[in-house]
Amino acid sequence: VHVVESGGGFVQAGGSLRLSCTASGSTGVDYAMGWFRQAPGKEREFVAAISRLGHVKDYASSVKDRVTIFRDIGKNTMYLNMATLKPEDTAVYYCAVGWKYPVPGSDFPKYDYWGQGTQVTVSS
Repeated sequence: VHVVESGGGFVQAGGSLRLSCTASGSTGVDYAMGWFRQAPGKEREFVAAISRLGHVKDYASSVKDRVTIFRDIGKNTMYLNMATLKPEDTAVYYCAVGWKYPVPGSDFPKYDYWGQGTQVTVSS
């Protein structure tokens, strides 16, 4: 399975971005997906997750009022809309895919495959 993120970039505080994640190589769509991020000098942290069919969504408290996660089953793609971005949102954002658990949520060991990450930089 190959996981690829896209959509990162440089944006001013208050701006918006949409991240995308595509998982290829799977014969089905029975996997959950999630977003994590890692800022320089900090541990990887949970951002948002979505269940296999998109019915269950989970958000970190630090972003829940500013981001929306959703997926297009037909395209094997997940999206993260981020609005009102803050400098503290600056990080590498990673997409994760998991088969074992229907709702792995913030528990990153429950994910099986990870992308290489996409950089998001928010200037003040």
